[in-house]
Amino acid sequence: MLATKWERVNGGKAWLFTLRQGVKFWDGSPFTADDVKFSLDRLVNLKDQPGVYASNLEAVQVVDPMPVDLGMKDPNSPLLINCAAPSFAIYSRKLGSANGGVSDASANTADKATQYLNATSAGTAAYRMVSWERNTAVTLVRNEHWWGGKAPFERVVIRHIADGAAQLLAVRRGDIDAAFNLTAEQLASLKGDANVRLESTVSLDYVYMTLTGNAEFNPALAKREARQAVAHAIDYDGIINGLVGGFAVRPPSFLPICAGGTTEAYTKEFGYRQDLDKAKAFLQQAGLPGGFEFDLSITNAAIVGTNYQVIAQKVQSDLARVGIRANLKPLDPVNLRTQFNGGKTTSVITFWNPPSPETDLWASASIERVARRVGWDVPQSMRDLVKAAAAEQDQAKQVGLYKQYQQQLVDNAHYLILLQPIYRIAVRNTLKNFNVTAAGWYVEMEQVEPA
Repeated sequence: MLATKWERVNGGKAWLFTLRQGVKFWDGSPFTADDVKFSLDRLVNLKDQPGVYASNLEAVQVVDPMPVDLGMKDPNSPLLINCAAPSFAIYSRKLGSANGGVSDASANTADKATQYLNATSAGTAAYRMVSWERNTAVTLVRNEHWWGGKAPFERVVIRHIADGAAQLLAVRRGDIDAAFNLTAEQLASLKGDANVRLESTVSLDYVYMTLTGNAEFNPALAKREARQAVAHAIDYDGIINGLVGGFAVRPPSFLPICAGGTTEAYTKEFGYRQDLDKAKAFLQQAGLPGGFEFDLSITNAAIVGTNYQVIAQKVQSDLARVGIRANLKPLDPVNLRTQFNGGKTTSVITFWNPPSPETDLWASASIERVARRVGWDVPQSMRDLVKAAAAEQDQAKQVGLYKQYQQQLVDNAHYLILLQPIYRIAVRNTLKNFNVTAAGWYVEMEQVEPA
C-alpha cells in the first residue's frame, strides 16, 4: 500500500521498492525511505519474536530520497510476501525516536518505544490508535492526513465483550455494528433478522493441541507411541460438528488448508482420525496398556464462539475412553502464553494465526520455536526438508516437499490440529464493505463505510 512498484534487482538478491509519493503520518510529517529503514531495522534489531519474519532480510538501503532496497541473505528464501505482515508496518522515525525508539544494533537493550506503541500508533493508515485498555477497548480515530482521502468514520471502538450472549444482544439492538465471536447457535438465531447479515470466510487460523516430548514434564508423552495414542483417541469430527456447528475444516498438521498445497484430501490420506482400537494398540506399544495422565493447560477465552475450556472438556472425555487422563489446568491468557512460549507446559490447547500467507512461516516455526516449546529435538534431515521446500521455485515440487514434511509431523505427533474455523461475523446493515480476511480476524478498515 505504501509502494507503487517493487522489482527484483542485484541479480535477484534484493527487492527494490518505489515508495508512494505524498503520504503523511498522522502528525502531518512526510513519509520517507528513512522511515522505512528505521522501522525495518528496528524490527530486526529488537530480536523479539516478530523478527523471525524478517530472518531473510540482510540490509535495508535507502537508494535515493524515495526508493528502498531490501537485500536478502538467501535470494531463494521467502521475503516479499512477509512484507505484508503487520510486523512490517512502517511508522514515523520522528515519533518513534521521540518516544524511545532505537533501530540500531543496540535496540534489544536500548529501545524504550514498546510502551508508547502499545498505547498509540505512529503510522500512515486511515485510522490511528489513541488508546488500548486491556480487556476493555481499543479506540481509533480518523487520520486527517491519510493519503487515501477522508476516512469514513471519525472514531472506531473495538470493544472486548467476552460473553457471546451480550455480543448478540448488542448487535441486535444496534449498540455495536459487528460481533466477532458468536456461537453457531447464536449466529443461527440471527436468520431472518433484516438488520443483520453474516460475513464469512475460511480462515488460515486454527486451534491446535501440543504434546511435549520432554520426559521431565511427562515420561509417557516422551514416547512417540503415547502421543500417537492421544492423537488417535480424539473425536475431531465431534469437535467440529458438535461445538462449532460444522463451520470448520481440518488440515493434517501444521500447514492450514490452502497453505503449501494442503487440502482436506491430505487429512483423509494420512492425517489423524479417531480410531480407539488404534489408540489402544499404541498404548500397548508404549508399554502403557492401562493409559497414563498428563496436564492440559487452557485459558478462559473463546474462538468462533466456543470456549477453549469446552473444547478441552470434549478432548478430556474422548481420551478417557482409552484410559488417558487429561488434567485440565486453567490459566489466564497472559500466563498461558508466557508458560507456553517459555517451554514450561506439558500440553496446551491454543490457536495459531499467521502474520502473512507465506508457508515457510508455519513450517519454520514448527521445527524451531514451537519445537523448543514442546521439547522436540528436530532431526537435521527434517530441517533440511523444510529449507528445501522454502527455496524450491517449482510449485509442484514445493507442494511435494511440504507434503513430506507434514507426513513427518503426523508421525511425530507433537501437534494435533483440532479445527480450522470458517469465520462468520454478524454485521449490521448500517455498514458496507466489511471484508473479513482469512488471517487473524483482520478487517480492511479503510474499506468499511456507512451503508
